[in-house]
Amino acid sequence: MRMYDLLLKKRRGFELTAEEIDFFIKSYTKGEIPDYQASAFCMAVCYSGMTDAETSALTLSMAESGDTVDLKRFGDLTVDKHSTGGVGDKTSLIVCPIVASLGAKVAKMSGRGLGHTGGTVDKLEAIPGYKTSMSMDDFMNQVETVGLALIGQTGNLAPADKKLYALRDVTATVDSIPLITSSIMSKKIAAGSKNIVLDVKTGSGAFMKTIEDSRILAENMVNIGKKCGRNMTAVISDMDSPLGTNIGNSLEVIESVEILKGEKKGDLYDVCVVLATEMTALVLNCDHETAKKKVIDSIESGNAFRKMVEWVKAQGGDASFIENTGKFPKTSYSYEVKASKSGYLYSMNAEEIGKAACLLGAGRVTKDDVIDPSAGIVLCKKKGDAVKTGDTLAILYTNDESSIESASCSFTGAIKIEDKMPEMRPLIAGIIR
Repeated sequence: MRMYDLLLKKRRGFELTAEEIDFFIKSYTKGEIPDYQASAFCMAVCYSGMTDAETSALTLSMAESGDTVDLKRFGDLTVDKHSTGGVGDKTSLIVCPIVASLGAKVAKMSGRGLGHTGGTVDKLEAIPGYKTSMSMDDFMNQVETVGLALIGQTGNLAPADKKLYALRDVTATVDSIPLITSSIMSKKIAAGSKNIVLDVKTGSGAFMKTIEDSRILAENMVNIGKKCGRNMTAVISDMDSPLGTNIGNSLEVIESVEILKGEKKGDLYDVCVVLATEMTALVLNCDHETAKKKVIDSIESGNAFRKMVEWVKAQGGDASFIENTGKFPKTSYSYEVKASKSGYLYSMNAEEIGKAACLLGAGRVTKDDVIDPSAGIVLCKKKGDAVKTGDTLAILYTNDESSIESASCSFTGAIKIEDKMPEMRPLIAGIIR
């Protein structure tokens, strides 16, 4: 089998066999196929697309290119959740303890952030002592005893995806639906959970900017996941504005605690209830009305919060910071962004607000940058709120005083105040089952 023949076949629009795709992935992972041929493959896929059978084969081959996690000992109780990313998206910190308190087994591997704000692992590392890496035996034992373990991705989980994504990133082949689908789903399949819920973000702060594109991606991933033997649901949720009010690592942990304690409602609470309901319905094989009642009862009874404390403690974290979030370190500097005129907060560009948080130290531009866990932004007003001249729109937090001016300018450039109320986008644009 020759890579040249596969490229010619794909370029001409013919369907590749599972054996041909597996040959490409195995050979490329081993370094037997050069980057220029792999780049040609990605470009051919961008132009010709892939059938469901091809995408499934690509997903499975990438999933099996490195380590896989065997969760069969937990039966059908395993559940994973993946978000396509956004600003203020701390849903994993909330939904995982909720569903674990209801009997699910959550063996989750998450990544770090590069860009707007930190990833889930960065947020958890804001908790003193929390271990984001552990042996596989300890990981499995914690899932069995606590029902939840959340660590960073292992270095050899779907290595073909890591290698191929780095290539796509510099060859303008990132935005191919089959390649996005196989990239995300290969890691989820390798991680081993039987049930998977996807949170596909849409809007200015998301990778997919339109609801239509988000729906296509969601349907594709659900379809491919099912073909790979998983129970799948995808929720399409809004990311045109930041989710919740807190942006930044320890700030997002604090807001997660407030949600689990039942102290706070709003868009973050609503999205988490939907995600946790879908996860619970899959794991317990119950109707969605029953699942939603169980989720809300878990929050209101305090069971979800107690599970978070148990989980953090089991993973080496100082749970006193969860029980009393006032213990998290404060920044040396804070700055209030004021409204320049009266009206309604008409729009909030989530991506630009995320960049403002990054300037304050809450995110990283390169993978070697060090995140300041206490830096970030707390929103005092959200899209649709009435504002008066001089009202505080947000508070910026940083330990680098020189960053305040540029972050403030970035934030004010990301919002619009108008005389009329904005048309509000639906928080949940659709659910694909």
